[in-house]
Amino acid sequence: MLISNSVLGFFLVSQLCVGVIGNTSLFTLYIYTFFFKPHFKKLIDTFFMHLTIANMVTVIFTLIPDIVSSFGVPNFLDDVGCRVVLCIYRISRGLSISTTSILSTFQVVTVTPSNSQWAWLKPKLSTWTFSSLLCSWLINLSIYGYMVKMVIAKTNSTHVGNGFSHAYCQNRNFGNQNSGSFMSIIFTYDLFYVGIMMWTSLYMVILLYRHRKRARYLLSPSLSSQQSPELRATYSILLLVSCFVIFYWLSNFITLYGFYSQTKIPRLEGLNAFWVTCYPTIFPFLIMKNNKLILHFTSSFTALRMTCFQRALHG
Repeated sequence: MLISNSVLGFFLVSQLCVGVIGNTSLFTLYIYTFFFKPHFKKLIDTFFMHLTIANMVTVIFTLIPDIVSSFGVPNFLDDVGCRVVLCIYRISRGLSISTTSILSTFQVVTVTPSNSQWAWLKPKLSTWTFSSLLCSWLINLSIYGYMVKMVIAKTNSTHVGNGFSHAYCQNRNFGNQNSGSFMSIIFTYDLFYVGIMMWTSLYMVILLYRHRKRARYLLSPSLSSQQSPELRATYSILLLVSCFVIFYWLSNFITLYGFYSQTKIPRLEGLNAFWVTCYPTIFPFLIMKNNKLILHFTSSFTALRMTCFQRALHG
């Protein structure tokens, strides 16, 4: 086993731990909010909770095969294992993409001015939450359920030609002219949702620019510097979408390079796994940074610490 493989393996293990701990903590926070702090609950928390589950599953099923491969374990997955792992990974990643896209769309409607042509959609958001997530599940299950039969266990250690080649898995039509259909199904679906993300993000940026411009003339500096909960949520979603789009294009560039490269690079999939799981790993920390409940706990803890410090000084 090469030293570089061991270093990559330990690095991926660290990322797995951080991703699982972060998403588990965020999911626990939402469960706590739902049962014990309902006044902190918001509509977009449903999407964030759904995203948390999808991201945690993506981290686990993306990194574990590459971690095992990095430590030199042979034949870890057979045909059934490859199909199960790849199907769960693709469904969870597809849910992450579609949910982020739906989340950005809902936020656009939320911050849309009341005189806009899209304002009539605002009262319908709460009723469309469950149906939009259900449609996302059905679409992902239908697409990637069909894709399962395209994957088999790797037949040999060296492959030459176009095709998907993982440490343990490959597409069935590896090297054939029809192997491109394996990737076209994935990218057509992903690009649709990424296009929606980019359009809604641009629209939100325009709305925020107009809001800031109006605030300069209508409000005093002290009031204009204060942000409403809708604006804070919009900034958070813009940050999430920006991170997602950057990591998405970077990981897809590596995927396309590996797919169409005639000579496969063994550790390229491990590197790609790192970039694919960057967004699911940092997602919970970006959300918890602006979570109202965490800010409340932080301020309470700070106040308690200052009180104890002052008592110690005067004691």
